[in-house]
Amino acid sequence: MAKINGSDAMFKVLYDWHIDHIYGFPGGSFDSSMNAIHNWKDRIKFIEVRHEEAGALAASAEYKLTGKVGVCFGSAGPGAAHLFNGLYDAKFDKTPMVAIVANVPEGRQDIDFFQAFDEDKWFLNASVFCRQPKTAAQIPVVMDECIRQAYARKGPAVMIISKDLGWEKIDDNFRVNYDARVEDNYAAPTKSSVEEAVKLLKEAKNPVMYYGNGAKGCGEEIKEFAEKFKTPLLTSYLGKGIVEDEFPAYMGTIGRIGPKPANEIQGHTDLVVWVGNNSPFSVLWFPKDAKVIQIDVDPAKFGKRHKVDVSMLADAKKSLRAIIDAGEARDESPLYKAAIADRQNWDEWLDSFKDSKESPVLQEPIWDVINKEAADNAVFAIDVGNVNMDHTRLLKMHGDQKWTTSGLHATMGYGAPAALTAATVYPDREVWQLAGDGGFAMMCEELLTMARYNMHVLNVVFTNETLGYIQAEQEDESHQPLSGVIIPDNDWAKVAEGMNVKGVTVRTKEEFEAAVKEWKKMDGPMLIDIKYTHDMHYSTELNTLDDPAFVAKYQAEPLKPFSYFAEKFGLDTDSATGASAHEEEVEEEPEEDATSGASAH
Repeated sequence: MAKINGSDAMFKVLYDWHIDHIYGFPGGSFDSSMNAIHNWKDRIKFIEVRHEEAGALAASAEYKLTGKVGVCFGSAGPGAAHLFNGLYDAKFDKTPMVAIVANVPEGRQDIDFFQAFDEDKWFLNASVFCRQPKTAAQIPVVMDECIRQAYARKGPAVMIISKDLGWEKIDDNFRVNYDARVEDNYAAPTKSSVEEAVKLLKEAKNPVMYYGNGAKGCGEEIKEFAEKFKTPLLTSYLGKGIVEDEFPAYMGTIGRIGPKPANEIQGHTDLVVWVGNNSPFSVLWFPKDAKVIQIDVDPAKFGKRHKVDVSMLADAKKSLRAIIDAGEARDESPLYKAAIADRQNWDEWLDSFKDSKESPVLQEPIWDVINKEAADNAVFAIDVGNVNMDHTRLLKMHGDQKWTTSGLHATMGYGAPAALTAATVYPDREVWQLAGDGGFAMMCEELLTMARYNMHVLNVVFTNETLGYIQAEQEDESHQPLSGVIIPDNDWAKVAEGMNVKGVTVRTKEEFEAAVKEWKKMDGPMLIDIKYTHDMHYSTELNTLDDPAFVAKYQAEPLKPFSYFAEKFGLDTDSATGASAHEEEVEEEPEEDATSGASAH
């Protein structure tokens, strides 16, 4: 029987699983597998990142964008430790991926050898599956198991491979059963749960829908549901883009990063249709006595964030379709009318800044250019920070556009690695990395990777010389002196040029638009450093339009408080404002930290 190196057998498993690229950075403990990378170079492309964390984040981004498992690797010691952020990002966001972690030779383990540590113990918590083959013959078996477990358990799987086992010859007789894997196919709802849901919808005065990433692929059903039952649509951050932003009933993301209407509306509902959503901060939202119809495929999620009246353990698309078909159409509720008017007022206010000549340039003029210039199938790699606020409020997702970010783990520096992934898996699409100067600084070395592989990525850096998201927390929430948030201005265009990427600095809307058009005509990557406003975003947490100082700070004179729309459309705001209920709930849920950096999500 033909023989094969253990590491080559591992790559054969990857190839048979239709994996055609891998992210990583070489190390001595990974030499046997680097030899396999060389042997398989015509079938599996090696994307050599400049930092192992970038490789792990890129692998996590892959499933988020494509639904296909991503693969990365790191060498023993520091290379392995650098993988953790990407692994936890995948674990938090329930993203299948595989990490191959090198270990020193078998005979050098457990004796305090160079770069050696107890990898299996460290990676158990960071993964949904972690194994170290004890013989070379186990290597392909364990790799196959890692891939299957990653898909099945929706998270990162880790395989630890000893350097010497990768060189060892084994029989070339392992075959994967790729065709046995089936796509997710969750159950339809029970008849009784549909009947109970329809009954609650009929009885409700002011129903809303609140959906998250678990509703992905249900955009048409969600819109039909909203139109038939007249429900405003509210989302977690990761629910953005499932329905196009211009859909009239879509109010946006609830929470600190979201727009004013979504945050106001949530406090006045008496029924929430809660679909595929597990935002940890949703314990802060909705009246405590509001009824809830929760649709999810994970029974552990029912009642986790709010009391539930109808639990539907079923596929979101099938459940929404069943309710639509069984329910009676509703007239517009007072809340629905108020919501539509509130959003229109908000949109008109944002639009009023589109052509502002203020300097440094405001957010709205820049994002107006992005909305106009980004292709209908553009892919957006969103970093973490104030850019999430700009993205959810100002980017008008439409067509076949895609986006990804670090959701629950909220890893700054995510944008550049995610852009590498997008350019690798969608080489014919526009890829936009959108990042603040704080987050971009953490992974800026990946410009070298983009240049090396001539990736057509537009890196947009919003330079406002502060960790703006944390600054706003210190100012608005903890009311403390600014501490550790101010960062020096930097010439990112010059940095880009030094890394073989074309760099441009802009200070106006017109300059930004010209630079974008130039990138569209060229091959390869570009970086645009925008000298951005230092002003903080409108605070939906404070949202005190009765305070003249607040109104003046945000130039919010045209904005109307929600009470105006409630009164205009006859909404009874006395029965369920939600404000006092939220304060009580925060005390009852001490593990929820509304001031953490992940509060955006």
